[in-house]
Amino acid sequence: MSSIPVESLIRTALGETEPDLVVKGARVYDSFQGGFRAEDLAVKDGYVAGIGSYEGGVEVDGRDQYLLPGFIDCHVHMESSLCSPGEFSRMVNAAGTTTVVCDPHEIANVAGASGLVYFLKCTEELPTDVYFMMPSCVPASPIEKGGAELPAAALEPFMNHPRVLGLGEMMNYPGVLSRDPEVMAKLGLGRGRPAPPDGHAPGLMGRSLNAYAASGIATDHESTEAGELSEKLSAGLFMLLREGSAAKNLLNLLPAVTHFNSRFCGFATDDRNALDLIREGGINHMVRTALASGTMPLPEILNMASLNGALHYRIPRTGALAPGWKADMALYRDLWSFRPSRVWKAGAETAREGSSLVPETVLQRDPALFDTVRPGAYGESDIRARAPDGAKVLVIGVRERELVTDRLAMDLPRRAGEILADPELDVAKFVVSDRYRQAKPAVGFIRGMGVRRGAIATTVSHDSHNLASCGASDRDIICAARRSAELGGGLVAALDGRILCELPLPLGGLMSDLSYQETAQRLAQFADTLAAMGLKPGSDPFMTLSFMSLPVIPSLKLTAKGLVDVDAFAVVPLTA
Repeated sequence: MSSIPVESLIRTALGETEPDLVVKGARVYDSFQGGFRAEDLAVKDGYVAGIGSYEGGVEVDGRDQYLLPGFIDCHVHMESSLCSPGEFSRMVNAAGTTTVVCDPHEIANVAGASGLVYFLKCTEELPTDVYFMMPSCVPASPIEKGGAELPAAALEPFMNHPRVLGLGEMMNYPGVLSRDPEVMAKLGLGRGRPAPPDGHAPGLMGRSLNAYAASGIATDHESTEAGELSEKLSAGLFMLLREGSAAKNLLNLLPAVTHFNSRFCGFATDDRNALDLIREGGINHMVRTALASGTMPLPEILNMASLNGALHYRIPRTGALAPGWKADMALYRDLWSFRPSRVWKAGAETAREGSSLVPETVLQRDPALFDTVRPGAYGESDIRARAPDGAKVLVIGVRERELVTDRLAMDLPRRAGEILADPELDVAKFVVSDRYRQAKPAVGFIRGMGVRRGAIATTVSHDSHNLASCGASDRDIICAARRSAELGGGLVAALDGRILCELPLPLGGLMSDLSYQETAQRLAQFADTLAAMGLKPGSDPFMTLSFMSLPVIPSLKLTAKGLVDVDAFAVVPLTA
């Protein structure tokens, strides 16, 4: 509170001092009473000084428009946008998001503490405030191994940083339930911070949910059905409704949100790529979708997109437009498209008509975060999978719009004892190679990816971010994987032994060094290429594939160590 220019705000509110900015005659949203006030809003030194009748400074005509507080993304991995943090900030700010709560566990799994230092440094003075929840699961579980390990002792020095709010999503829920000493130590780090620890507990119910909530973990963003959301709310969790690029859960969850419990809910994009963020939006897309569903009144939706998250994470004076609150706000011509005409961060205009007014980010090239992809060399003979005739093969079953997978046991075609992909049944071969160490790749099979011809490869592969590839042909799988490694990380599509499309991701093998507009354009080119390969229009196989190595979401996943039965929390054979 000491940084708020109290005396200046008092003088401006009383009309004794001229404001820096006045938005004239807009319908100003009242977050506390759920209505709109057609009055002037005055800004001084980055804060709202008053709402009423004001003149002076820069005057903006807001008549017939709606002035809303800046939106808050309550849980996001900026790396999943495929943009650098600075470009991510410019992009989401132009869509009306002025604050994000980031969990940087993607870059931490690649580069450890160096990645955290990099993110804290490069997110200063951006058009979007970036707060952090420190990654609690690096690696995500004992079953996998990435580029780094962050025990409690390594996290402790970061916990008192002014933009670190607490401990990030505790994905190792078996470790919580078994009272694993290291997990308990990490939860201890989160106590006493501005925000309690974040959670990650897909499908956890009953006594297990009780135990998880009793540990002090206070949020969850993994619910996929209304009943699960309701039970977790009853357990006292602040629920984050998610709409990412792969996991699209919002419409399934909205029926469980009521007038009473909406105050305990916020919005999160979690993992959303640049193309979706530009074409549809982020939190503004969620607001638009929720309103169009007809299940909730607008005031409750707007508070879930702003004030609720600020109150839960204890971000001071943020999430509403009122005297003494931050002048983070956006002006909208209508309340159905939710495309802002102008955006202000702390009273300074940062975006207009969907375009950022902030200069493109100059990327800081920390050597620890480049040249991070070094898999061992392997060829077609190294990715052959064998099984006795008649044995059923365990296949990862992809669910549309979800991260949870099915455990399928299938009869797949054989050739001289070698298990083959079956494009007609949409079963592709899936290969994961350790990108940090010289090791033999793990091989499995996956159904529902839509890759019936050619192959795709990516180094965005949660959470260890090993080199993952899948396809109908071994030749194309090797072709795509080799090219991704040559790029220092990236997305690649290959067909008939040649590269059709690629997006280099040199920053940690996760993020582009291009502007957010250029990154989105490259992703749009992929859409056309993938359609030519036979994939369903609108699908994003790269985002889907990126979660198929994450062994903390049921039921079957493939890591560099092999096929993982997440329910049993064990590496299992390829055959049932």
